[in-house]
Amino acid sequence: MRAQTGALLRAIIMGPPGSGKGTVSSRIVDRFSFHHISSGDLLRHHIRSDTQLGREAKEFITKGLLVPDTLVTKLILSELSTVEQNRQLLDGFPRTVIQAKELDQNYDIDIIVNLDVPFDTITDRISKRWIHASSGRTYNLDFNPPKVSGKDDETGEDLIQRDDDKPESVMQRLQTYSELTSPLLDYYATQDKVASFSGTETNVIWPQVEKFLKSRTE
Repeated sequence: MRAQTGALLRAIIMGPPGSGKGTVSSRIVDRFSFHHISSGDLLRHHIRSDTQLGREAKEFITKGLLVPDTLVTKLILSELSTVEQNRQLLDGFPRTVIQAKELDQNYDIDIIVNLDVPFDTITDRISKRWIHASSGRTYNLDFNPPKVSGKDDETGEDLIQRDDDKPESVMQRLQTYSELTSPLLDYYATQDKVASFSGTETNVIWPQVEKFLKSRTE
């Protein structure tokens, strides 16, 4: 990671499953020295560390329940308080307008980096993913196909497609994402904070994101 220079910035990255959000986040962290705060990673860290917040969250998870907004917000605000002198990139939070409003009461958000990838592109990409169950080796029929169709390169065993990777499952996840995030994007759009970057590949979207963040940080 590079040493931080230039303006402090607090950003949120948003994008549907399969949009390349993880890759873009990593590049933002490396190129612009942001402190990456992933709500999922943070939650798992607190549970492993057996903190008070982690124990509270675990009670809900073990019962098969969603961790309440208020508890997730506490986790994020607690983490933000420890990195106030760094650029921050929030990932996976906020998920609802209620969370966004509570965040606004404590911290100013500067920008929303929104990855706009066509759902058809994502569905096609994910539905071409096949795996070797016992090893976890992953293939993509376009970018990394097996040498023999339907067979693992090393063992010759059958490849399988996870239920979550089937087209109908992918489209359902994308629809759910859209329904959850549309109000959130609208909320931030009224504050003129949303910067959307469109493309079908990460290597097309990233130069747009990099140019934008460079203009805001240097």
